Amino acid sequence: MEIAILSDTHVPAQADGVPDQFLDRVADADHVVHAGDFGSKAALSDVRALADDLTAVYGNADPADVDLPPVAALAVDGVTLVVSHGMVNFVERAVSSSEGVVFDRDDWLDAVADTALARTETMGDDAELVVGIGGHSHEVEDGVHENVRVLNPGSATGVGPAEGRATMMTAEVADDDVTVTVHERK
Repeated sequence: MEIAILSDTHVPAQADGVPDQFLDRVADADHVVHAGDFGSKAALSDVRALADDLTAVYGNADPADVDLPPVAALAVDGVTLVVSHGMVNFVERAVSSSEGVVFDRDDWLDAVADTALARTETMGDDAELVVGIGGHSHEVEDGVHENVRVLNPGSATGVGPAEGRATMMTAEVADDDVTVTVHERK
């Protein structure tokens, strides 16, 4: 299954729209994941219109009418993908009664990985691989943290702090494995 992964589009407040080459990938994908900060209800509607199937979450820059959950999960071929924006560590918030707000890369990695592990545990999931997907930082990330594969597609429109570098990812999920490709606006 091919999954298009994008985040931090911020349309229309900071960008006019998602690059056409990325919209083509969204339309061609079997499933689409958006890790928050659509920027408007219209931007969410535009992605929904192109995506056959969409898993999406609310980001800190989304207005209230972008009515999405803070965390969502998708199970595909022995892989569980857990999506959160990455702005809050929900586990830290629940356990320590702190706000759990993310300020740096290590906090971001903890937020995405902890949320992915907590969600798969509550689901009773026995997936071979857990993938946490987040946005928020606008920086591309593909690594392993706390035994969780952690992905951040960056900003699909290249808005700050991405410094104009518009990126997204595609992930091919098959047989308990994920192969990720980063795509950059040409």
